[in-house]
Amino acid sequence: MNAIHDTGCLVAGQWLTEGPRAERVGPYARQVVSRARTAQADDVTTALGYAQRSARTIARLAPATRADILERAAAAISERGEEFARLLALELGKPLKDGRGEVLRVADTLSVAAAEARRIGGEVLPVAGWARGVGNTALTQRAPAGPVLAITPFNAPANLLAHKLAASFAAGNTTIVKPPPQAPAVSTALVELLLDAGMPVEAVQVLHGGGEVGARLCAAPEIAVVSFTGGVAAGHAVAHAAGPKRVLLELGGNAATIVCEDADVAEAARVCARTGYSNSGQSCISVQRVYVQRSRFEAFADALTGEVKALAVGDPLDPATDVGSMVDDAAAERVVRWSAEAAGAGARITAGGSRDGAVMAPTVVVAPPRDARVVREEVFGALVAVLPYDGFDEVIEECNRSSYGLQAGIFTHDVRRILTAWRELEVGGLIVNGSSNFRLDHVPFGGVKDSGIGRESPRWMIEDFTVTKTLMLKGLTIWGDQ
Repeated sequence: MNAIHDTGCLVAGQWLTEGPRAERVGPYARQVVSRARTAQADDVTTALGYAQRSARTIARLAPATRADILERAAAAISERGEEFARLLALELGKPLKDGRGEVLRVADTLSVAAAEARRIGGEVLPVAGWARGVGNTALTQRAPAGPVLAITPFNAPANLLAHKLAASFAAGNTTIVKPPPQAPAVSTALVELLLDAGMPVEAVQVLHGGGEVGARLCAAPEIAVVSFTGGVAAGHAVAHAAGPKRVLLELGGNAATIVCEDADVAEAARVCARTGYSNSGQSCISVQRVYVQRSRFEAFADALTGEVKALAVGDPLDPATDVGSMVDDAAAERVVRWSAEAAGAGARITAGGSRDGAVMAPTVVVAPPRDARVVREEVFGALVAVLPYDGFDEVIEECNRSSYGLQAGIFTHDVRRILTAWRELEVGGLIVNGSSNFRLDHVPFGGVKDSGIGRESPRWMIEDFTVTKTLMLKGLTIWGDQ
């Protein structure tokens, strides 16, 4: 029996532990693994007022001070990697190897945010290049935007919280965190680590709860910026509730990877198997659709099926496990149902297609109809669909038929194809000789269409978490006044 992790709400510098609690049952453990004190209406009101009052305190911290705190936090989480990986396994069924990878990324994200904090500045504008500007000087600075609301998802709760909270703090803002109900313990543990590293209590608050808590926070006039990661429907609700304030949305995906005729089929299959089922496919850039040039199609399908069948499935606390459980039974059942629908319409299921509780057997669906849900909707589960294509223009069109546009992959050594795909694919990023499921945390990440608005990673998030302020010095010039 694992110990139950009790977490509270952090409101106005105080951890609130008394009151109503929500229990999280681990999807693999099948027992309560964490309990979170849920935020009440008065807590939301108090947190909003405190954030508004604290904004100036955090804005006055020197960038070097913010950076030092983030660097200490990066070092601390590197030392506690096993603890965090175990929490991820218990709350989410994420295999230890995936959890360890997420913790490494958290450390990187905190370090990158620290470096970006040191680079925040402004510029001298060339006003004297136009006649009306002669004799004057204009300067700009990046100033904190104000209180930030960070709403984080369950699939990478530690790293995506690190992105939002570290960038917001690096920019000089205070942040209210609304963690996912599925991962309260790991989310709270990261906030506690940052506080232990020296983050002022005025810089962060944590409110656990469901959609009603998030909706009220989004609509609050005290909030300057809302940063949300999650599903499309929830993202639309966030934008509607937030109204006329800055909103950043990192939403869903239906990621495509193209395997051209000159690709190394064995390597492409190995990579797609490794990246299509990590975290049980619960990633917005997880490999979902693989389009293979027809002359290589059967060879790729066979190779992928072999690689997938070799994946170790089971206990997420076993270091050898490749695929643990999905977030809950309902999510796994949906993927089983969609794969069965595709099979009924003529597709071949060459691996998987079944579940044991929340554990979804890694599934390969070969040649499904183009209108099957496993092709046109976001699966967000342990399933990869493999489809043939003939011409390159055709496959670009097929990839773009999705309402999503987050990231894509392509296996080829043809530079013309690479540049054409980069130009024509309606996505935010393209991975060459890799699958869609690859990300560096210091590189801009985000999509187009239903995949959202804005770009994540500390540098680009800091731009969204700050505002440009202009200083005009009339009659004072560094440019010359003749």
